[in-house]
Amino acid sequence: MANSRSALKRAQIGERNRLRNKSYNSAVKTLMKKYFAAVETYAATPNPELEKSAQDQMSAAYSKIDKAVKRGIIHPNNAARKKSQLARKFKAVNPYTPS
Repeated sequence: MANSRSALKRAQIGERNRLRNKSYNSAVKTLMKKYFAAVETYAATPNPELEKSAQDQMSAAYSKIDKAVKRGIIHPNNAARKKSQLARKFKAVNPYTPS
């Protein structure tokens, strides 16, 4: 346990940041899983509505990833890798869609 007020405060700040980081990382993972599920659904039965749904899921995932980078929760290279992974997945299913 902390022996001074400043050390106690630092411990509290660290815990607060840990919880915030955990929520962002969890949200990014959840949005990526939802996107991959939407792409799989679109791959099984391609139609414009499912394509739009997948695009909307990708947009939401991109947004959350960018916010996590802006707040310093994930590294920019990690974010670029995640976004690339999302784009590659859709392109494998639908290679002729202009980006």
